[in-house]
Amino acid sequence: MYFSLAIVIAALPFLVSASPLRSVSSDASRQSTSSGTKISIYRRDDFFTGGDGLINKDAMQGQIEDSMAKMQRGFEAFQRNTGKRHPSDMGNLLHARKIGHDSLTDFSNVLWYGTIQVGTPPQNYTVDFDTGSSDLFLPGPTCNTNCAGHKAYNPSRSSTSKDAHRTFQLSYGDGSSVQGEQYSDSVIIQGLASKNQRLGAATQYSTGFSKSRFPPDGLLGLAFQEISEYNAPPVFASFVQQAQTTQAVFTFRLTSSQGSELELGSSSMAGNAVTYTPVTQQGYWQVNMQSVLANGKKALGQISAIIDSGTTYIIGDDANVRKLYASVPGAKDASMTVGQGYYTVPCNAVPTISLTFGGKSFAISPSILNLGRVSSGSNDCVAALVSSGIATDFWIVGDIFMRNVNTVFDYGNKRVGFSPLK
Repeated sequence: MYFSLAIVIAALPFLVSASPLRSVSSDASRQSTSSGTKISIYRRDDFFTGGDGLINKDAMQGQIEDSMAKMQRGFEAFQRNTGKRHPSDMGNLLHARKIGHDSLTDFSNVLWYGTIQVGTPPQNYTVDFDTGSSDLFLPGPTCNTNCAGHKAYNPSRSSTSKDAHRTFQLSYGDGSSVQGEQYSDSVIIQGLASKNQRLGAATQYSTGFSKSRFPPDGLLGLAFQEISEYNAPPVFASFVQQAQTTQAVFTFRLTSSQGSELELGSSSMAGNAVTYTPVTQQGYWQVNMQSVLANGKKALGQISAIIDSGTTYIIGDDANVRKLYASVPGAKDASMTVGQGYYTVPCNAVPTISLTFGGKSFAISPSILNLGRVSSGSNDCVAALVSSGIATDFWIVGDIFMRNVNTVFDYGNKRVGFSPLK
């Protein structure tokens, strides 16, 4: 099956499926340390690969363009909030298309979600934790479009809720949208509390946020205020401003071998050998990626990169990704066999791709890079480093990379750090 660009653009965000969760850690409880809070994370069996080891083409549909659409929405918010155009703004390429320690669960390596509490008295909700966006939204009490199965946030039942008298709307490629009213209320994540936190109560969810495709109730962004649709401090920024954290950092460890965790207010689980690189443009967690290596040899030079837990793949521009795969023996352009932007590599010789930050190269395990065989009996496997004609000035580095390292998001010093998994 071949996915044309038109089909991919029309695909819905967060394409996922419902299958049983598989725990990679037996302890889902909060673990307090002297420096922060560690929260165990759960993940599912791989979403893009079936039990037969073949790629799930239907599941892969739309992943690239959904991620690029999210970036463009952030660029538009950046310009509204700051009065300046973001240096990596893709211009009108997407405008005409209108594409729009807490216990976490990895929904088939597509999104990471867990429980928060909102309101007084506090009510539990599940949210996708996303470092590539900045806002919190939940279904509101009057939401009757694609909200079935999600738990609704009812501001009238919270004594601390206040109406901000503002609306919000996020548009997606199929013409649908998430829209609703803005409120402020108390938000708690494992004892860390933000008072008067801005959030959205949706009156409508897009099709991509229906329960079968998006299991959590809502979404919580962990990027900066500059790309907030609300132009209000995001939840973690509020924790810092309200002195809820010991340190202004949070750390992801996304790995099945050691048990996955999110650490709030500390980077202790990343160890002492953390390599940091500064945020070059505040808004996204955007840094300079100094080089890309294929099997230990430099294939590409410096590229701007956005570190995004809400994106599965590594997504680069067409020219550089083509150049990278030209240095990989047996690599093939799979635009006509898998979908636009995809490449295959020999299943018996999946390359080791390494990304360099702060002078240190971090390797991606070939088993993680490999999404699965193209078809039964094929010797070609699909790689999770893909290209997009829309990405011209930056790459998106998703959890295909983050699953190989500890990732420290240092809000206080405006930098991102990486350390090897031990």
